[in-house]
Amino acid sequence: MTTQRPPSSAPQLASWAVTEADGGGRKYPEEAHEYRTCFQRDRDRIVHCTAFRRLDFKTQVFVPHENDHFRTRMTHTLEVALIARTLGRALGLNEDLIEAVALAHDLGHSPFGHGGEAVLDELMAEHGGFEHNRQSLRVVDYLEHPYPNFRGLNLTRAVRECIARHETAYDTPACSDFSDGLQAPPAGQVVDAADEIAYTSADLEDALVSGCISTEQLDDLALWRQAWDAAGRRYADARDIHLRIRACKNVLEIMASDLLETTVTRIEALGPKASPDTIRRAGRKCAVFSDALGPAIRDLQKFLMDNVYETGENARRTEESQRIITDMFVRYVAEPSLLPERYRRRIDAEGLHRVVCDYIAGMTDRYCKARHAEIV
Repeated sequence: MTTQRPPSSAPQLASWAVTEADGGGRKYPEEAHEYRTCFQRDRDRIVHCTAFRRLDFKTQVFVPHENDHFRTRMTHTLEVALIARTLGRALGLNEDLIEAVALAHDLGHSPFGHGGEAVLDELMAEHGGFEHNRQSLRVVDYLEHPYPNFRGLNLTRAVRECIARHETAYDTPACSDFSDGLQAPPAGQVVDAADEIAYTSADLEDALVSGCISTEQLDDLALWRQAWDAAGRRYADARDIHLRIRACKNVLEIMASDLLETTVTRIEALGPKASPDTIRRAGRKCAVFSDALGPAIRDLQKFLMDNVYETGENARRTEESQRIITDMFVRYVAEPSLLPERYRRRIDAEGLHRVVCDYIAGMTDRYCKARHAEIV
C-alpha cells in the first residue's frame, strides 16, 4: 500500500519563499519520500549526523558543562532554529528549509569556539586556510559518510547554498560553488539574523549569570536600557535575577521585531512580484536590522567583545585552547601515524595538513584535551 502525503497544515508560503520545487535537487538523485518534504529529510539527516551530536561538547562562549546553565554550541544552534522558524513563519517563508539551515549552520565549528577557529586558520594559512562556514559545507558534503554509495549527506542545493552564504559579524561566506556575488536566499538571510539575535541575547545572559559583568556596566547601552526598563515596567516587584532574565529576553524580542519590520519593508520595495530570485539579486540583504536600531545592537556587541569574549577568564582559556590546538596540529603533521586509519587513507588525495585540520576541527573540547594529554 502506498502512503499518500497528507495535506499540509503549514501556513501558505509567500511568493518570495523557496519551495520544494526550488530546492535545486541533490547531487545524487533520490526518489521523493512519501510524506516528508525534501527539506524535512535534510533536517533529519543533519540532526542524525555525528557532527551535530558533537556540538553538545563544543564551546559557545563559556566552557560547556563547567556550569550546567551555560549555552553550548548545541543549545545555541537550537535557539537559532527556534528564532529562525518564528521569523520565517511571520514572513511566509519555508520553515522546513529554515530549520534545516539553522541546525546545520555551525556544524563546521572547531573546538573552543572562535578562538579555536582563529588558530586553525593561522595554522592552515599556507594550505587553504580554515573558516567554519566553509567547513560546515565540507562536513555535509564530504566528511559525514553515512551512505555506502557516496560521501556526504546529499543535501538539497537550497540548503547547501544557505550554509555556504551564511554571513554575520563572525562569519564570512566563502565557497567556490556559490561565488556568483548574489545574496543568500531569504531563508538563509533569516537564519543569519536569527544567529545574531541568539548569540547577542544569550551571550549577554550567560555573562550576567557568570558574574563577569554586572547590570550597572550596561546602563549606558541604549538597547539594554530599553530592555531593562521594559522588564521593570512589566515586573515592578520582581527580584533582580528575574529582571535580568526578562531584560535579556527583551533584547531578543526587540531585535526580532525590528528585524521583521525592516525585512517586510525591504521586500515590499522589490515590488508585488518579489521572488527568491529577486531577493538573491537585490544587491543588498533584505533581512536586516533597521538603521535606527543597528547602532545600539553594535554597541552592545562591542561591549560583549571588550568585556566578555576577550577579557578575564575567557581570554586566558582562549590562549590555553589555542596552545592545545597548535600542539596537536604540529604533532599530527610530524607524525601522521598518530591519526586514525580512516584519516590516514585520505592524505595522498587531500594533503596532510587538510586531513589534520579536518580531524582537529571535528573534535569536541573534551576530546581535544584528552588527545592532547595522550600524544603531546
